[in-house]
Amino acid sequence: MDKNEEIIKTAHRRYATKKFNPNKKISDKDWNTIMEVARLSPSSFGFSPWKFLLIENDDIKKAIYNDAWGAQNSLDGASHFVVVLARKNVTATSEQVQHITEAVQDHTFSPDSAFTKKFTDFQENDFDLNSERTLFDWASKQTYIAVANMMTAAAELDLDSCPIEGFNRKKVNDTLASKGLFDPEKWEVSLMAGFGYRDQDITPKKRQPMEEIYKVVK
Repeated sequence: MDKNEEIIKTAHRRYATKKFNPNKKISDKDWNTIMEVARLSPSSFGFSPWKFLLIENDDIKKAIYNDAWGAQNSLDGASHFVVVLARKNVTATSEQVQHITEAVQDHTFSPDSAFTKKFTDFQENDFDLNSERTLFDWASKQTYIAVANMMTAAAELDLDSCPIEGFNRKKVNDTLASKGLFDPEKWEVSLMAGFGYRDQDITPKKRQPMEEIYKVVK
């Protein structure tokens, strides 16, 4: 099998698992690989506005169970259950941008730099990110890139996963924040994901034909 066939095989192997085997656990080696893929994922301007909470505490799982209706299969059986947070109010002069600029990218931060002005123009004019909600939605989009990469990595390792949006965001956010898992002034729940070993067969994917989704513009 050539590399192209292997890639397509992995895409078919990746399946939104509805039922996990609670008796099978992901090895530390495999999980560390999945998380390293998340860490290396791209984000807009490289500001990585995300945090990943691996929830192992049963009391916390029970606390969100009813409000996270789409996560219940993962909470019941997934080896690893992750809540992904998105950073709030990431602007050109925010704490997150200053931290990434100086501690990660090893640049000197200046509110008057050409880059700061460019990023401000991008947010305020190009993408109209001028409210707390639009800023959160923009940051949340970045977390989806990371989770997609995590799921692909899991499939490469012959592991299963399920991305989850089925939850009451405000209630789950309030519950997890009340447990001291994050500062709600800085973070908000973006999505969740379960990882483990499926306890069901993979059904063939049903997708739109290529001609309906792809167009070459010459």
